[in-house]
Amino acid sequence: MDFNKIKEAAAAYEKDMTKFLRDLVRIPGESAGEEGHVKRIEEEMNKLGFDKVVVDPMGNILGYMGTGETLIGFDGHIDTVGIGNIKNWEFDPYEGYESDTEIGGRGTSDQLGGIVSAVYGAKIMKDLGLLSDKYTVVVTGTVQEEDCDGLCWQYIINEDKVRPEFVVSTEPTDGGIYRGQRGRMEIRVDVKGISCHGSAPERGDNAIYKMADILQNIRSLNENDAAEGTEIKGLVKMLDKAYNPDWEEANFLGRGTVTVSEIFFTSPSRCAVADSCSISLDRRMTAGETWQSCLDEIRALPAVQKYGDDVTVSMYEYARPSYKELVYPIECYFPTWVIPKDHKVTKALEEAYVNLYGESRSGAPVTEEMRKARPLTDKWTFSTNGVSIMGRNNIPCIGFGPGAEAQAHAPNEKTWKEDLVKCAAVYAALPSIYCK
Repeated sequence: MDFNKIKEAAAAYEKDMTKFLRDLVRIPGESAGEEGHVKRIEEEMNKLGFDKVVVDPMGNILGYMGTGETLIGFDGHIDTVGIGNIKNWEFDPYEGYESDTEIGGRGTSDQLGGIVSAVYGAKIMKDLGLLSDKYTVVVTGTVQEEDCDGLCWQYIINEDKVRPEFVVSTEPTDGGIYRGQRGRMEIRVDVKGISCHGSAPERGDNAIYKMADILQNIRSLNENDAAEGTEIKGLVKMLDKAYNPDWEEANFLGRGTVTVSEIFFTSPSRCAVADSCSISLDRRMTAGETWQSCLDEIRALPAVQKYGDDVTVSMYEYARPSYKELVYPIECYFPTWVIPKDHKVTKALEEAYVNLYGESRSGAPVTEEMRKARPLTDKWTFSTNGVSIMGRNNIPCIGFGPGAEAQAHAPNEKTWKEDLVKCAAVYAALPSIYCK
């Protein structure tokens, strides 16, 4: 394989990729509203000669290149978050901007740039004759990730019956290769009380007071150490081999956390005792933690035990229709996943990158210092579709994508043209290296 030719081919497509990305940015496409993005991606795939392009009943777009035996996936979610407070933007988030090195606009890093590089990576495979009878590539533009990570891949695997041998997530990786992430789940705690007139609160049972005790326990769970005499041992305990057989990968991914994200109550009036109180918890999970263990540790908290049957701990469910009006319910559980550092997929992606761009991260000058200070192979801080691909379905997943994590969901979002080019080149080289 001629790596220089791959780099030259990717560089030659910089203007095409820039135009494609800017076209996508101009089309608003929040979760459950991605139809415009799908149509524009379909147009580009057909123009570039993909062998088959399919839009499934949920609204995901799947473009196939090649006819070989091993199916290799490249995934990019094509929904974006909203723009937030427009006053925080220095430019129109949907018109964006372009300089010699940058492209600005909502979704440029998170993560429309990823689908752009993946589409052109497949095109380079075709241009240079890299496609063989050993593999077929499927590039997926997936929907509703920002709302419910991995839901799209649950549908692709279980309903479309598409199961790649491995998948590259094209979420932004700051020039690095990412082999895992912490998981997350959305927990709800409901507390019952009894209302009465506020002038005689002793007649009632104030649900907010009960919840106040539970909130302090939850704070302790997040902040405490794991010393022997600590009644509520903190989540940091999962970094210790005494508590967690997966402690090594837990230390790689980072400790789990829990925080209160929402609080609700009901009361007959402002002159009455509250008769219910509920909270939402954002729970981030490290290796060795499961949805069962996370629910059980909340149920075991002293205050939860104290109030007994008046407390219910449960998991949220997601059931929002896609832009095609399909509802595919799923629990709001997004498992931790990590691929071994010596896995064949990890080694193949590292080999592709090193042969093309060397042994350290690289990028545009403004990113170079920060990137080179970090290891080439690392992990995400946020969540991706890997929660379904590998977390639920045990399909190896690895990350390499254009842009920066810090740009995700931020005002004045941008990416770098150099990243688009380098990712397209690495994607083009990877399947041949893996299948050799």
